[in-house]
This record gives sequence, structure tokens and C-alpha cells, in this order.
Amino acid sequence: MHRTTVWFCCRFLSLLCVCPLAVSLGAANPTLTVHRESVLIPVAEIPLPGAAVRFDYQSLDPVSGRLFIAHMNDDHLVVFDVRARRVLANLPGFQRVHGVLAVPSLHRVYASATGDHALIAMDSDTLRILGHAAPINYPDGVAYAPAQHKVFVSDEHGGTDAVVNQDGTEVLASIPLGGGAGNTVFDPTTGHILVAVHHLNQLVAIDPATNRILTRVPLPGIDDPHGIVLDPADGFAFVAGEGNHSLAVVRLRDLRMLGAPQSVGDDPDVLAFDPGLRRLYVSAESGEVTVFQLQDMKLTRIGTLTLSHAHTVAVDPATHLVYFPLQDVNGHPVLRIFRPLDQP
Repeated sequence: MHRTTVWFCCRFLSLLCVCPLAVSLGAANPTLTVHRESVLIPVAEIPLPGAAVRFDYQSLDPVSGRLFIAHMNDDHLVVFDVRARRVLANLPGFQRVHGVLAVPSLHRVYASATGDHALIAMDSDTLRILGHAAPINYPDGVAYAPAQHKVFVSDEHGGTDAVVNQDGTEVLASIPLGGGAGNTVFDPTTGHILVAVHHLNQLVAIDPATNRILTRVPLPGIDDPHGIVLDPADGFAFVAGEGNHSLAVVRLRDLRMLGAPQSVGDDPDVLAFDPGLRRLYVSAESGEVTVFQLQDMKLTRIGTLTLSHAHTVAVDPATHLVYFPLQDVNGHPVLRIFRPLDQP
């Protein structure tokens, strides 16, 4: 049912970073272009089921080794075993699925079925759907606040953050943001929910106990912030501006943007952070993936590569492997897996 194509790309061994940019923090294959300063090497390509159409968010359950991939325009949720490197299931019933979040402590997965204006809750072991919470105008990003047993969902077009019960059966509240909702994440350091807000160009912090906005962080130089990923160990949030291919660094302890924005690929979408390597991946709608290294309180761009339709990325912190579901490689969707150049 699955086939693995493995490259041994010796010619990439010399492709080291040559022109890093730092900010203090206080072509045999037409789908792949590797720039001179690339720090990723392709190691496998796995055929994925379904049509050659758009993917969106991914979420890895590090306990089970299951990677949940939103095959958005195919209306399916793909379940991939990163250890066996094979597709376990291709689940129907997820209309225009955008966001997906695995919560290992609950043995649960939440997915935003935008076509049904709903959040779907699923058992991550049995892959059985447990509940639907609706209506949510345009559900996108998903976050979970464990102490309050609540799920927070970006309602991108509704300009709110929707609050759903842990069972995924009821919309409890809707928090007006004043602009379009970008991605929503949970900050384990503060216990707050963070949301990027389009148009206002802000990062908003929400108290999940009261469902109230605590503070609004201005993001100067960031146009339409959307993608967010956190580095809780070092206390940083990375926020990408999809309107002007920019990246902001926000210090979590005082919610203050640090330094000037960095440049990334055009229309950045999904971000992933490897806490072991302290490495940040920013994937853009243009297909350009920008790689940054966090070291000594500095964020340094160390490489780029371009993959057709590579606007979504996931990383396995245990192996440091990086995953890109690509919608159309010779007419079929594939999952292309990379390893960092400096890892065996």
C-alpha cells in the first residue's frame, strides 16, 4: 500500500550556509529547488492517498508517532505513522479541514472542518469521531488549554476566537478580536491563549479561565500576522506576517516584540520549531521554506529551499525529521521527508 523512495544526496553535503542574517533577541525534480545555503536533505518520499489538491496544518502525536495531516481540498484527514513511514488511515468526514491538533494527554485529536463550520473531536487511538461543535463561521487554527479543559478555535472570517468544550460538542463562547483571526496557540509558560490578529497587526493574549483578552501586543513591521509557533523553553513566540513576508520575535514573559522583523518567503503560512536543535522552519505559500537557528539569544537565517506547494511543515523533535505534504508531484500527492544537513 505504500512505497518509499530514498535519496542519498551526496551532492548536498557541501551545501552549507554561506550568508547568515541575524537579529539579536535579547533540478532534476521540478518540485524541489535547494539553494546554496540549504540545511535540509531529502531522505524519503511517501505517496499519499487522495487527489492532488491542497493540504493544510499538521500535528504530531509524539507518544504514538502518528502525524495527522489535513488534506483540506480532499476533505480527508490523513493519519501517517512516522516510525513505520506508512499511511495508517485516510479518514473521510472532514469537510475542507484546515487546522488539526493532537492532544496526547487526552488521546484526542481536534480538527477544524471549515466546510461544515465545525470543530470535530476524534479519539486518536480508535480514530472514531466523538463530537461536532458548531456553528463556527470559518474555523482554522486550534489550541487546547489543559487547566480549563477548553479548545480555542480561530474563526478567521468571523474575527473571533471560538471557545469549545473539551468533548468537542458545544461552542461555549466567541471572543471578538477586532480583526481576522490568524493561528491560535496555547502558551504553557503563562497559561494563556495567543492569537494573531489580521488588519490590526497584533498578537492578542487571552485568559482561558475568563475568555477575556488580557493584552494586545503591537507588531510593527508585520502585515496581517497569521502563523505562530512557540519556543516555551527560551520564552519566545515567532509570528509570521502573511501580508509582507515578515517574521517577528515576541518575548513571552513581557509580551514584547524584539528587534526588527526578518524577511521570509512570500505569504508565510505554517511554522514549526524543533526544540532540541532550536531550529525554526517557516513555510510560505510561495513554496519557499526559510530555516532559522536560535542560538545565544540570536535568530539567524541559515538556509532556504523551495518546494512546490510547501506551505505547511511539521517537525519530529525526537528524530529532527521535517515533513512536507506536497499536493502535486507528477499528478499525485506525496509526503516528502527531510533531515537536517548537520544530523546523521
